[in-house]
Amino acid sequence: MTPPPPSTYQSEVYTHGLRDQKPSITFIPSEWENLARSRLSANSFSYVHGSAGTGETDRKNRSAFEKWSVIPSRLVPSNNNNTFPDLSTTLFGKKYSSPIAIAPVGVQTIFHPDGELAVARAAAKLDIPYTLSTATATSTEDVATANGPNGKRWFQLYWPGNEHNDITISLLDRAKRNGYDVLVVTLDTYILGWRPTDMDNGYNPFLRGDSVGVKMGFTDEVFRKWFRERFGKEVEEDEGLAAGEWTKVVFPGGSHSWEDLRFLKEHWEGPIVLKGVQSVRDARRAVEYGMHGIVVSNHGGRQMDGGVGSLTVLPGIVDAVGEQIEVLFDSGVRCGADVVKALALGAKMVLVGRPYVYGLAIAGEEGVRHVLRSLLGELQLSLHLGGFRSVQREELNRECLIRE
Repeated sequence: MTPPPPSTYQSEVYTHGLRDQKPSITFIPSEWENLARSRLSANSFSYVHGSAGTGETDRKNRSAFEKWSVIPSRLVPSNNNNTFPDLSTTLFGKKYSSPIAIAPVGVQTIFHPDGELAVARAAAKLDIPYTLSTATATSTEDVATANGPNGKRWFQLYWPGNEHNDITISLLDRAKRNGYDVLVVTLDTYILGWRPTDMDNGYNPFLRGDSVGVKMGFTDEVFRKWFRERFGKEVEEDEGLAAGEWTKVVFPGGSHSWEDLRFLKEHWEGPIVLKGVQSVRDARRAVEYGMHGIVVSNHGGRQMDGGVGSLTVLPGIVDAVGEQIEVLFDSGVRCGADVVKALALGAKMVLVGRPYVYGLAIAGEEGVRHVLRSLLGELQLSLHLGGFRSVQREELNRECLIRE
């Protein structure tokens, strides 16, 4: 299915307005959070909204965007007689219709019963890459079915320790068999961060015997075999114990080494992207070890308090390795203008997290679709009003910004 041009969403709304039909969901990004809060339990809302420690890193993510301002150009004729800018971009040799992707978020059924299935369907309808979290509440296979034969999907790995390499291979094999063609390896979550709101609620979704945070493990034959051999029973006979054991597998408590990346390269044929890079040093090492991409990210401020804002370090990382490796961006994105700034600072693709989860909480698949169409529509209109005919670097780059 070919998605409608992003710019048409605004005209659709105004056309409906002529018949006194107002949208059911606001277009004000800051209100998505409030609407989600009103619909979710304290446990669920705190889990998605909460940050590490005092929330300093999360605030820095947001404030970093306000330090950069777009400088528009005037009397720029439309490109190839197209009214609106071309959003398409090329990543890992593959063309994508826009520079926005779904960031991996786990346990999505705590926000809406349809969870990952709703998000995967919405992403497919808009031709946006969907990234499945290892912490999914829905199986690899079911999400692939929901995303459809033409959906673009990536797999995010919470990397088990080396003693469980057989489980890692199983997770990668399942992803490959089901059409996930990019591997996103999260580096900063080998143990959960200090999250006061979750602790206030005594809530860790991965330890509960309801399979919400551990569906990936409960549906993995290699893990099930390991559990059976160690405890002499099936997962279903003691889901509380099984949830705790799976959590220890994917959050092992200690980090892998750079040398361990060779193992992933041996067992994954497509692009490998390292998510959580915040320094030039680590970006250069990613190049040295043959990675295809990095995501400049601090996990949305959810892992470590007192950290640097992701947008703050993006320019330096792009300057250091942008010609050698694909640089993606994540953390703090709330609107189309944020996407413009991240692209101008050198990101090739921008991952969106909390906003689509708020949309999921508000109205399931339709809520996710509304948020994504809003981001795309604002992105395209902002580029058009700024005099940028595409998201390509010759059009949109650091010369288009000023730091205030």
